[in-house]
Amino acid sequence: MLVRKNVTSLAPALAAVILLTAGCGGGGEAKSGSGPASSSPTPHGYVEGATEAAEQQSRLLLGDPGSGETRVLDLITGKVHDIARSPGATALTTDGRFGYFHGPDGIRVLDSGAWMVDHGDHVHYYRAKIKEVGELPAGTGTSIRGDAGVTVATSADGKASAYRRADLEKGTLGTPSPLPGTFVGAVVPYAEHLVTLTADSGAPAKVAVLDRSGKRVAAPEAECEQPRGDAVTRRGVVLGCADGALLVHEDDGAFTAEKIPYGEDVPKAERAVEFRHRPGSSTLTAPAGEDAVWVLDVGEGAWTRVKTGTVVAANTAGEGSPLVVLESDGALHGYDIPTGKETGATDPLLKELPGAGAGGGAAPVIEVDRSRAYLNDPEGKRVYEIDYNDDLRVARTFDVDVRPSLMVETGR
Repeated sequence: MLVRKNVTSLAPALAAVILLTAGCGGGGEAKSGSGPASSSPTPHGYVEGATEAAEQQSRLLLGDPGSGETRVLDLITGKVHDIARSPGATALTTDGRFGYFHGPDGIRVLDSGAWMVDHGDHVHYYRAKIKEVGELPAGTGTSIRGDAGVTVATSADGKASAYRRADLEKGTLGTPSPLPGTFVGAVVPYAEHLVTLTADSGAPAKVAVLDRSGKRVAAPEAECEQPRGDAVTRRGVVLGCADGALLVHEDDGAFTAEKIPYGEDVPKAERAVEFRHRPGSSTLTAPAGEDAVWVLDVGEGAWTRVKTGTVVAANTAGEGSPLVVLESDGALHGYDIPTGKETGATDPLLKELPGAGAGGGAAPVIEVDRSRAYLNDPEGKRVYEIDYNDDLRVARTFDVDVRPSLMVETGR
């Protein structure tokens, strides 16, 4: 693999060192390079079999649906790991650590060996060996949602089963626990509970909050017509609806549901139905038809429709960062979200766009973390690393030996 580099900033790494030191430095806990703390035989944040780091340990999982070839690109070392093939996989999702390769007859689970633990006032970053976990018995249309405690597989017919995260971390699927009832859309782990939608025949879907065994413990008064899409943010779970979104929020054990309407009539083809965002951010993006992007500021409870060129992929880091859009010209374009003004663009990076009609296949995606964005180029067999805060500068280019049509980032 060839890595082509431009000058990169050390600021993200230094910031992470400061954050980790400030968040975990007190109370006599062991620090990197020091001996065990006298007050405890186990250093704070210790995870057996993993190495703790002071900065984000991001890795990209890459898949080629045509050949089944699968790779893991370590963004810290630049090394590409050649792992077992995933024949038949047509989609790839992640919960921040595990990669889920979705096929017609099952979902392969891969431990990427990179993850973070957010303690609110500080964050721990870990790296470990990449390992196979197993294959979930799941059919087409199964959704996977997970958190630090549980991973839930929801099938297309609304049945769901929960897997213990501790089992996956040990490299095994364990025994799943079926959840009673049927659900509309995905069952989403949140705040040590499960958030989902249920519906009687012909009636609008309603929010239901379950405990981890599937028992209903709360039912906030809220309806969601034609639900599509969901996302977990620091402020709660966002569920996409025909007239906007629902925000399900937990506060001191109590759950509420708040409607975030579009504020206007939106044609079905222009609704937000698939959200993308930086994990930990409360700013969501979704295509708004062919030539615009919805940006949902969950904290403000407001939608912004940003007019763009023909949209292939979009994402943002939130918190004042630009909206980054891959358009049909093969270039990345940056937009100021409040004003909708275009702030910059790259030269065309992708010569062919499989998601835009050039040979079919999965469309490229934009993955975003706190300092960089990543764009996969299936036809060019490469991945671009973009500094979105520096006029969309191409910081590094990773050439790989597969067509990386599928891509997710872990370790965030």
